[in-house]
Amino acid sequence: MVRLLFLVFFIGLFGVRSADAQTATDCDCFVKGVVKDRETNLPIAGALLSIKNTAKVAVTDAEGHYRIERLCQGNYVLECKIIGYKTARSTISLQHSAEENVNLNEDEVHLQDVEIVARRLSSLTQPAASLQNQALEQTRGQTLAGALQKIAGVTMLQTGASIAKPVIHGLHSNRILIINNGIRQEGQQWGSEHAPEIDPFIAKRLTVVKGAAGVRYGSDAIGGVILVEPAELPYKAVSVGGEINTVGFTNGRTGVLSGTLEGGINKWKGFGWRVQGTLKNGGNIQTPDYFLANTGVREQNFSVSGGYRSTKLGAEVFYSQFHTNLGIFSGSHIGSTSDLLNVIKNGEPFIKADFTRTIERPNQLVDHDLLKLKVYHQFSGNRVSLTFGRQYNQRAEYDLHGPQAAIKPALLFRITTLTGDMVLEHKPLKEITGQIGLSGLHQYNFTDGRPLIPDFEQSNAGAFVIERLVRQKWEWEAGLRYDLRWLHVYRFTGQTLDQRNHQFNSWSGTVGSVFNANARLVFRTNFGTGWRPPSVNELYSKGVHHGAAAYEEGEATLQPETAYNLQGNVEYTSERFRAEIGLFHNSIRNFIYLKPQPEPILTIRGAFPYFKYVQANATFSGADITTEWNMAPRWEHTGKISYLRAYDQAANDYLVAIPANRLENGFRYQISDAGPLHDSFVSIGHLWVAEQKRVPPNSDFMPPPAAYHLWSLQVGGDILLTEKQKITWDITAQNLFNAAYRDYLNRFRYYSLEQGRNVSVRLKWSF
Repeated sequence: MVRLLFLVFFIGLFGVRSADAQTATDCDCFVKGVVKDRETNLPIAGALLSIKNTAKVAVTDAEGHYRIERLCQGNYVLECKIIGYKTARSTISLQHSAEENVNLNEDEVHLQDVEIVARRLSSLTQPAASLQNQALEQTRGQTLAGALQKIAGVTMLQTGASIAKPVIHGLHSNRILIINNGIRQEGQQWGSEHAPEIDPFIAKRLTVVKGAAGVRYGSDAIGGVILVEPAELPYKAVSVGGEINTVGFTNGRTGVLSGTLEGGINKWKGFGWRVQGTLKNGGNIQTPDYFLANTGVREQNFSVSGGYRSTKLGAEVFYSQFHTNLGIFSGSHIGSTSDLLNVIKNGEPFIKADFTRTIERPNQLVDHDLLKLKVYHQFSGNRVSLTFGRQYNQRAEYDLHGPQAAIKPALLFRITTLTGDMVLEHKPLKEITGQIGLSGLHQYNFTDGRPLIPDFEQSNAGAFVIERLVRQKWEWEAGLRYDLRWLHVYRFTGQTLDQRNHQFNSWSGTVGSVFNANARLVFRTNFGTGWRPPSVNELYSKGVHHGAAAYEEGEATLQPETAYNLQGNVEYTSERFRAEIGLFHNSIRNFIYLKPQPEPILTIRGAFPYFKYVQANATFSGADITTEWNMAPRWEHTGKISYLRAYDQAANDYLVAIPANRLENGFRYQISDAGPLHDSFVSIGHLWVAEQKRVPPNSDFMPPPAAYHLWSLQVGGDILLTEKQKITWDITAQNLFNAAYRDYLNRFRYYSLEQGRNVSVRLKWSF
């Protein structure tokens, strides 16, 4: 079966080469020209030119020149755009070649500010992938980590059925930065069950930047960056619009309702506003054989934003509140060591539950407030922006046992974070464009309840520079950054206050290139370094972590991690076929991880698996492959392969808790393109996840689970109501055949199976 799936994938990867080669010999036309500013008559570097309805693109060099090759004879629409100028379009007729010069008029910034962060300030030479439009719509109602699994190389670390956080090339938690609407998301992300406190409905696009990105984003970004990007505010809207999303899931009988309302202000040109909110309610999740007790979820989220934008000035304010109540599977809390070992041996909970929406102990109550203020000013070809953020995160964890467990949280974390960034994007210096920036962070955390982690105060300061050079088919990029971090820890030993101070500092660097061999083939290479100081839980945690159903112990002598990341990426695009192959090697000195201990530990709160934080020199190597093939009219095949190998060099053995290799295949048939059922389709997908055999012997409480196959079926489309209104719908069946399986990256795989079949219905009314 697996061999057949690989065969299907590689037929898609290589089977269209001969047809593409034949087309290429018949289509040797090209268009070239120069892009200039209409007022100053100066060349514009970095403008993007594209041939509409094709994959042909080009970027202007330092003198404003561009060239798009391998076009067939015919009529085309040439589009030219760049931030700060109005988009220009012109019709060209090709017999052999044409010269089309473009003069651009200066305009307001067209992309919403966070998109500028994602596209202009992140590395252009690092591989990145985005979820947007229909691909993003089909994930509505899922967690952020669940949605991002559609991107090759991204998996998720789970704690039961309702808590998940994203994993990029085997790295997660404090090694992955999440930029939420331009603000570095800061909460209690150090825990494996501390999922990102973000409502995915605020995003118009989710982007994953793979590899060390510490130069632009600072320490901790040694595994990658996730950009949660809202749509731009409707600054020019003359009427109120929005959308209403409803999602229903059969498994857990979960319902989701989310709405957005937005518009401009007619009397005040350049102002825009948006209000958004989400409600979610679900009950016990069901495996193929039984319900999982106390796995319900409640969410109430909202956000409001407003802004002003003109040619030279702009400002935006954004506020969001995230609130959730998460049940923790009660079958993971066991009274004795022998009972724990029996549950792990049998793989089933002692007590089988029925369906209920009631959330009892153990559970988590999480609140997260985020306030953002951003202003920018453009002058003499430069742009300076200031961004300030304040976040407050409160997490209350309630135990299953104890005389006051129902009224008083066993653990209460309250963390406040203040961030500030200043970025100058300077005008071109001959052939060089770039950015210079300063960033700062101040954070303080108070902990009540039993001593798992101590109170702490943390401050960060950093400065960076990133410069870019474009010459003909080559793009070069280099950057350098310096960071300082101060960590002050306050903990009690009996009645005595024990204060510990730590100071960390390091450089980060990046250098990369892009070679546009022709209109179809692009090569990217990037070498980056990053670092991450140990977090307070890795240094000082000691006790039962009920959310993770584990006893965790830190080590105060841990040293900062240092990463050296090398990546290569090849992209090939033709009229019918697209392929992207990425290779990576990440060497991390002093890699910190939770190592399972030989035996569980018995505490006054029950028996739990026992983990300690240790360090090793580790390497993470692998490949991501993505293909898209228009096999025939209305038929499309997509394929993804993710291969990862993680190694402990000191122990001369593999690492634990590393994602298994996986293969995906999907077939889609376009039923109709127009009419009442506009853009309707049906698709079938298959996911194969291998058994993780690369683990040290006797390194976990349970061997890695067997490989598994999951099938999905989806049908959907649009119903056009009026020119401005439509209903988007889809029905999806995940785990179509109700397979019984366990995932290696689920911390609760010791106690139960994964959830069974789950049918979802999505409806979106856009108006």
